Amino acid sequence: QLQLVESGGGLVQPGGSLRLSCAASGLTLDFYAIGWFRQAPGKGRKGVSCISSSGASTDYADSVKGRFTISRDNAKNTVYLQMNSLKPEDTAVYYCAAKEGGGSWYHDEYEYWGQGTQVTVSS
Repeated sequence: QLQLVESGGGLVQPGGSLRLSCAASGLTLDFYAIGWFRQAPGKGRKGVSCISSSGASTDYADSVKGRFTISRDNAKNTVYLQMNSLKPEDTAVYYCAAKEGGGSWYHDEYEYWGQGTQVTVSS
């Protein structure tokens, strides 16, 4: 059974940076695509970024392109989301999720989910 645990969230000022981690256990991540999603208060869950199982292919939502970077280290069974130039509108609970096969922007297609980590961007 694949289990995912996010960490690295917290309070940061606008323009600051955070690095989120998604650590997997139970199964290797070698054959899973990973997506990062976020949910702001009163809003639906939206895709932020995704990465293929090999790490060769990545994609980003327009709202974070150029500021966020997704990466993975399969040897450590961990996926990262580096977030730079953070804005108040980035405030949300961030989730990582895993699925077999290729990546997807649709949360319904992901089978495994972490518990989420809070990111708050405020002066």
